[in-house]
Amino acid sequence: MLANLVVLTLQHVTLEVNQTDIERSVEFWELLGFERVEPPAALAETFVWMEHAGTQIHLERNRSPAVPPHGHAAVVVEDFDRTVERLRKAGFEVTPGREHWGAPRAKAVAPGGHVVELMAAPPRPDV
Repeated sequence: MLANLVVLTLQHVTLEVNQTDIERSVEFWELLGFERVEPPAALAETFVWMEHAGTQIHLERNRSPAVPPHGHAAVVVEDFDRTVERLRKAGFEVTPGREHWGAPRAKAVAPGGHVVELMAAPPRPDV
């Protein structure tokens, strides 16, 4: 029975962020093309929501945020080189990654230490 059920989309990911890093986090995600959207009133005190094309990043205000040492979000960006340049100009750390499937990749560090992988293209199914 359950084998017939499928996920339609990944709708959001929540990242814990110290209150002092919230506005800089908003700037980071805006540079990646996300826009700030209003969460429901019952959540607005705790969360800042960012959205792009139906996918959301929920920034959770947290006094002791957990940042996974290896876990990360990954985004495919429209203009890889320009995106990397914009992030660096804004003072964000970006390091090149290996091209496992023949497309440029990099790791950017968002405020509070969350790693976000930037990809020029997603992995091909044949790789």
